[in-house]
Formats: sequence, C-alpha cells, structure tokens
Amino acid sequence: MTATTLPLARSSQDAQAGTCCAPIARRPLSEGDAAELAVLLKAVADPVRLRLLSMIGSHAGGEACVCDLTDAFDLTAPTISHHLKVLRTAGLIGSERRGTWVYYWIIPETVNKLGALFAPLTEPGPRSDRPADSAVTPA
Repeated sequence: MTATTLPLARSSQDAQAGTCCAPIARRPLSEGDAAELAVLLKAVADPVRLRLLSMIGSHAGGEACVCDLTDAFDLTAPTISHHLKVLRTAGLIGSERRGTWVYYWIIPETVNKLGALFAPLTEPGPRSDRPADSAVTPA
C-alpha cells in the first residue's frame, strides 16, 4: 500500500489567517485539568454508568432512590451499587442513606466540568458551516 497525500480543504478565513483549521478549544488543558477530566470521563465511559447518571439527573425532585434505578437494568443490585460507587467516587453524584434506601443526586459543579470541556465544540465559530461528517477520506 502506498501513502497518498490528500490536499487540505481550507476556507478563505483560514487562508487569510495562515492556518489549516480553526481551533476547537479555547486553550489547551493543563496537566491537572487533564488528569481531573480523565477521571470523570472514565467514570462515564461505561454505558450503564452513563444511563445511571442520566436517570438520576432527570428524576423528579432531582434525586433518585436506588430502588428506582435497579429495575431499569438487567443487572444485579450489587453490580448497580458498584457503578453508583464509581460515579460517587468520581464526584459526579452524591448520596445519602435514608432508612433502608440510599438516595442519589447529581453534583452540578462536577457534571458542568464535563460540559465545559465540550462547550467549545458546540459554540458557533469560523468553521460552524462545516458539516459534522466532513472527514477527509482517501478515494
């Protein structure tokens, strides 16, 4: 197989600025920010944990009992508890025991850190006219 160099598609703004593409982040992550975000991303990288987080966040009253969460999954209660512990350890959710049940809620400050990471990707910018599936692929 031979390597083929493909021409870069450049907008007139990019050509005037002397760049090949517009930045998607406001600034590079610091080492500490990257480490902190890696923990959060690892915690939500599992589909079960991501669903749990969304279920807790969308539950009426802003908190959910573990008894409200387990029926939505074909998993054992200990497995659900493990996933909730991972989310809690990452600081994404808080919990409180009330009698025999444990209630969970979202910690907005931590969840907002994830949103802030992706905010530059969704803000309109010089390349907002570019379609989402415009990846360059060899012919």
